[in-house]
Amino acid sequence: MRFKPVLHYLGMVLTVLGLSMLLPLAFSLYYGEDTLALILSLIFTISTGLILWRLIPRDKGGISRREAIFLVVLIWVVASAFSALPFWLSGAIECFLDAYFEAISGLTTTGATVLPVIEALPQSLLLWRSLIQWLGGMGIVMLFVALFPLLGIGAAHLFEAEIPGPQVERLTARIRDTAKILWQVYLSLSLLQALLLLLAGVSVFEALTITFSTMSTGGFLHLNLSIGAYASPLIEGIVAFFMTAAGVNFGLYYFLMWRRQPRRFFANVELRAYFAFLLGAILFIGIDLVRSMGLSLGEALRYAGFQAISIMTTTGFTTADFNAWPEFSRAVLLILMLIGASAGSTGGGLKVIRILVLVKLAYRQILLAFNPRAVIPLNLGGGTLPSGIVTRIAGFAILYFTILVGALLIMSAVGLDQTTALSSVLATLGNVGPGMGLVGPAENYHFIPAAGKLTLIVCMLVGRLELFTFLALFSPSFWKWR
Repeated sequence: MRFKPVLHYLGMVLTVLGLSMLLPLAFSLYYGEDTLALILSLIFTISTGLILWRLIPRDKGGISRREAIFLVVLIWVVASAFSALPFWLSGAIECFLDAYFEAISGLTTTGATVLPVIEALPQSLLLWRSLIQWLGGMGIVMLFVALFPLLGIGAAHLFEAEIPGPQVERLTARIRDTAKILWQVYLSLSLLQALLLLLAGVSVFEALTITFSTMSTGGFLHLNLSIGAYASPLIEGIVAFFMTAAGVNFGLYYFLMWRRQPRRFFANVELRAYFAFLLGAILFIGIDLVRSMGLSLGEALRYAGFQAISIMTTTGFTTADFNAWPEFSRAVLLILMLIGASAGSTGGGLKVIRILVLVKLAYRQILLAFNPRAVIPLNLGGGTLPSGIVTRIAGFAILYFTILVGALLIMSAVGLDQTTALSSVLATLGNVGPGMGLVGPAENYHFIPAAGKLTLIVCMLVGRLELFTFLALFSPSFWKWR
């Protein structure tokens, strides 16, 4: 393990992170707000980044897979600490642990907040809060890969360590070109949503904060009542459309928009299952709301549609307090939290493709129970899945539920009731944000003890880095010198 190149590249990322603070700083100057916290944070972040970048040599050659894994985890942990500085230095969040919780919740696109009154923050900090979500949505490491050509062979290792999903799909021969394409799709959809929101009548500040939080499926917003504060079917429709789009594998947009291959887009088995899960959940919740709460069918489908999309894409926006919904509807939402969005999207959760593979794997085991000598390939989407991918998905599921149970026990031990404990773990491990019980959409995570917040911070990080990248660091063999 060579630490010099790791620190060198960490410095590059911190420099870019510091430069991104210029946007909220500009808004701070425009609105006449106190700029000291942002200026100090910017200077400290860029200075630290430049010192690491310019004074520590990166050595010859690219970085190894082990160094890439360590670098990716280090970037997310350290970048979250520097992203917390504006909240902490401004006094908006007095405890640094709370500020770190808010920052890592933003970067990992979780959207779980410790702020009781969100509107009390200056607009510049609210914009920064949304901006770090947008940077973390497609991945700060992937942005790093796309911007800097000097990484060489190490770019592939970095890309594999951060990209969400069971298998890394290269759209082009060069991994840097793939990263650039994904970021171009991400940026294009973001610009389109911001434009539509402006046409819908919101301000530039509102368009940016909503867009940053939507396309990243992060869920932070400048209003305590989230999207529900607008009470606008038009704005809800725009946001719902782009949340749905953000939950789709971004690689599919390349075939739809760049290669002009709509058949490859619409024939994708995960995409079809993604929409099937969404439509089924909307129908079930809508019927339940009509039956149990006496809503009209149109009103029920409006609330059910927005909330199902928001939860399954792990965005976490709300137009209603689903904590007060019937038990059946809440159970459906909990299942959607677990499933999550598509692989290769900005959403979290187990991912739709893994659910499909696990179901097929379970069915194959049933068939083998009465015909153990049969050779039954696991087919999906017109092809046979390699055994290595199936094993990786099965291992991922085992680890995912092991961490979920372990974190649930810890959250129960710190005094949370079962509903709050379970939903807080599901909401952070799946990068959803709002849960149920005392961490419902009308509540926040401020009251949770320090031990509980540290547990949920780990859940957010593990959920964003897809388990293996993070847990690899805890293997003794990982640190053996080679």
